[in-house]
Amino acid sequence: MEKQMDRRKFLSYLGTGAAALAAASAGLGTLEGKASAASKTADHLFGFKTNRVSGYFEPIQPSSEDQLILPKGFQYDVVAAFDDVINKDGDKFGQGCDYNAFFPIDGSNNRGLLVTNHEYTNIFLHGPIKDGKMTAEQIKNELYYQGMSVIEVYQDENGAWKMDTKSKYARRINGFSKFELTGPAKGSSAVGNVSTVTGTFANCSGGVTLWNTVMSCEENFSTTASAASLNATHYGWVVEMDPFDGSFLRKHTALGRFNHENTAMGLAKDGRVVVYMGDDKKDACVYKFVSKNKYNPSAGKGNSNLLSEGTLYVANLKKGQWIALTIEAVKKVLESASFKAPSGVKGTKEDLLKMFQTQGDVVTNCHEAALLLGGMPTDRPEDIEISPFDNTVFICHTNNDNHGNIHGHITRIFEKDNDLGATEFDFEIFAAGGRQSGFSSPDNLAFDSNGNLWVVTDISSSSLGKGVYTPFMNNGLFVIPTSGPSKGDALQFASGPVECEMTGPFFTPDERTLFLSIQHPGEETSDLSKPTSLWPHRPGDKIPREAVVAIRGFKLG
Repeated sequence: MEKQMDRRKFLSYLGTGAAALAAASAGLGTLEGKASAASKTADHLFGFKTNRVSGYFEPIQPSSEDQLILPKGFQYDVVAAFDDVINKDGDKFGQGCDYNAFFPIDGSNNRGLLVTNHEYTNIFLHGPIKDGKMTAEQIKNELYYQGMSVIEVYQDENGAWKMDTKSKYARRINGFSKFELTGPAKGSSAVGNVSTVTGTFANCSGGVTLWNTVMSCEENFSTTASAASLNATHYGWVVEMDPFDGSFLRKHTALGRFNHENTAMGLAKDGRVVVYMGDDKKDACVYKFVSKNKYNPSAGKGNSNLLSEGTLYVANLKKGQWIALTIEAVKKVLESASFKAPSGVKGTKEDLLKMFQTQGDVVTNCHEAALLLGGMPTDRPEDIEISPFDNTVFICHTNNDNHGNIHGHITRIFEKDNDLGATEFDFEIFAAGGRQSGFSSPDNLAFDSNGNLWVVTDISSSSLGKGVYTPFMNNGLFVIPTSGPSKGDALQFASGPVECEMTGPFFTPDERTLFLSIQHPGEETSDLSKPTSLWPHRPGDKIPREAVVAIRGFKLG
């Protein structure tokens, strides 16, 4: 098996489907590359035969305008915005749009399904919430407008991206959808002895599996669960869905329950599936799951069962070790005569012994189990991606002002022997946010076929343009090479509207289009008659609308 995927071979996978692309991103030799149109045209994004980003586009300057600003030669189409009708049944596009994934229909780069996560709702849906308590109608809307949207998108004769509301695939997955539980918590007392649950919400980022389904991550679920009087243990999981099959809905408990940001899937050298995940809160950990059994390309969606059984690990960066989270290990720590609860874990020894009885308890109370066993708290680990060229793992640590990490950084993990299934690793700080780099608070990541990182930032809306965040102005999208003379240098490609963050960057296989979500423009609005943003400035609109845009203008050689 090859130790790394060279660029020429990687390019041959582009356009052959998300499964092939995902397999290539893991540095695999299991799929046979074949010539495709993309292998001729996807040599790079901007038409220059060089690994330097400089010259690909003219970097923009930070901006505080209420616009989505792109470099000269690029333009965008608003594909779907909050409350747009998406199908013949009248379903509406959700709020808080985040992660995106594009799935070609019949191999087309110009027509496909776009899956979008919806993370949370705000004042532009609910209006003012009196005394901090939602009405029954507000709770209903809260559950409906979060979750996921599946829409069909296409390019018209002029090249503009549009939504096809007549699509047979278009649908919503939300707080009312039914899910099958898999893994050790299924049917356990930890989740109330149930095997199915209702609803998904707080869907942040995600990932595409090797078998062409979507993994969607439930992040800050507690508020909605509490408001709707729902069992909180039914949320905070990784959800799997099939864009082309509305009946396929699962929550994989073996991957742990915490504030999930995203997933990044690859293969260990021995063929087992590996899934990297971050817990997006201050002083939380980085995880990976390694399946018990091996990936079988011919099994297709049947490989989903691999996510039901395996080992969940937490990272200790100081020791360079992945620590297995097992009930045996937790009990051993708790039963020690010298046990003392670590910072971040509440309760007496007796309380914790009652909490942890089975492996179902471990995955359900994953944050506490990780800290008990020596997982290292970090600075808001958000998006994680596996390099398509060398199997190194990139992690956005967004920031943590508890420890003076104001601007965050991007960590790069080097697994031992270049094996994603290894239990030892080394790491480096690949790029640090701050004045010297031009960006702050990295959040979501995407790779292009040159190995460049596309990075969006998440400075909180209340901090934008203030204090040490003044130079960065609105949140942006940056391009950072991971090799060559410009390695680690960030150049700004986009600036978002007022008080938004840009999320979910995802390229079409031919890299001619970049889908991007514009989340919560005007987030600091307190008076609906005086919104702080009106993006995307649709005629007649009196509020801003979160939306997914399609950016085009990439010139392929």
